[in-house]
Amino acid sequence: MMITPDYCRTMARYNRWQNKAVTEVVEAMPQAELTEDRRAFFGSILGTLNHLLWADLVWMARLDGGDGPGVALVDSPGLTPDVREWARRRFLADGRIREWALALDAIDLVGDLTWYSGAMQAEARRPVALCVMHMFNHQTHHRGQVHAMLTAAGQDPGPTDLFMMPETA
Repeated sequence: MMITPDYCRTMARYNRWQNKAVTEVVEAMPQAELTEDRRAFFGSILGTLNHLLWADLVWMARLDGGDGPGVALVDSPGLTPDVREWARRRFLADGRIREWALALDAIDLVGDLTWYSGAMQAEARRPVALCVMHMFNHQTHHRGQVHAMLTAAGQDPGPTDLFMMPETA
């Protein structure tokens, strides 16, 4: 299994583009709409966005050695108390992912990553490339849930198709 630094850079751009579009929508919404239980896996729009931010911080800590989110998976939906703090931390995380991707060399995507998985309650060892693909896939999966919740709430977060991403994203 091989992915390239260019793949990572493209997906980091896509991540940033999609999060910017979601941010523009959710910052204009009332807090009550963002925290309303929508019967999604992480409850609300904000809960799902928080979980996604949490997971990105977990994976980046594993990949770049920096700080993680500081809370466990079970607490991920409450990572930030409101959309303003979420947007601030999301912006910083997206910059971190972008900088990590820009600095990658092909050799960085070879070999295994080992960590203690709280979800598995055991040590995990997987190929770095698989972990990176999982991080980007996980982002797309949960943003799809957010997109559906926003659409159901009468909002338009815009297109999500990768081929529609602007070159400047």
